[in-house]
Amino acid sequence: MSLTPRQQKKFRALAAEIEGVDVEVYQRFERDPLEPIIGLGKPNLRIGFFGRDPGRDEVRHGEPFIGAGGQLVRKALHEHLYDEKMSDFEASRAVGEHFFWINTVPYKPIGNKAWSMKVKRHFHGLMNEILISRWEGRTLITLGREAFLWFGIGRSKEERARLEAFWKREDRFESSIEVTLEDDRGEAQTFQLYPLPHPSPLNQTWYARFPGLLKQRLEQLDVRQGNLTL
Repeated sequence: MSLTPRQQKKFRALAAEIEGVDVEVYQRFERDPLEPIIGLGKPNLRIGFFGRDPGRDEVRHGEPFIGAGGQLVRKALHEHLYDEKMSDFEASRAVGEHFFWINTVPYKPIGNKAWSMKVKRHFHGLMNEILISRWEGRTLITLGREAFLWFGIGRSKEERARLEAFWKREDRFESSIEVTLEDDRGEAQTFQLYPLPHPSPLNQTWYARFPGLLKQRLEQLDVRQGNLTL
């Protein structure tokens, strides 16, 4: 599934207004720095993954969640679904077709530092619209603190405090929380968030534990062949 022409045009216009896109990496791989990197997927996919932002490999391939952290996710998905080791890069791409992929800002930042709150707000309404209008699923596995707290942008002080409190809970990677999003067109939808740590190799606290935590989530959500769509 692709963006509508209006959404595509809007992303390009918003990207042209910000600073901090890693243009050098886009040029290296002959990619358009105004082109958003959003995985999307079929609208009837049951489970979605919500991450932070693309990295170098995502720019290179024009796909999200395809670099080191994304490969950790895809490897765990492949082993869970097929009960066998993931054979190669193409197999990682293939398993991704069973899930919806989206992130906070669909452009690679310089230095892979998380985008500022200002930039996240800049794209927030449009990213909300994508989640609400381009996907029928309502179950999201969020990856890392930045991705999880993104759902508090534009919400009340009480709602932001509720999300912050949930993130501080010891059982946050076993529990879930309901959130409501509203886009710039006034459309609203409720989602259930199932947070996990960020799968980056730099996340020394959680990296080794990530596959086990993801497997636990997949079992919790009854993710299996024949139960991947609505």
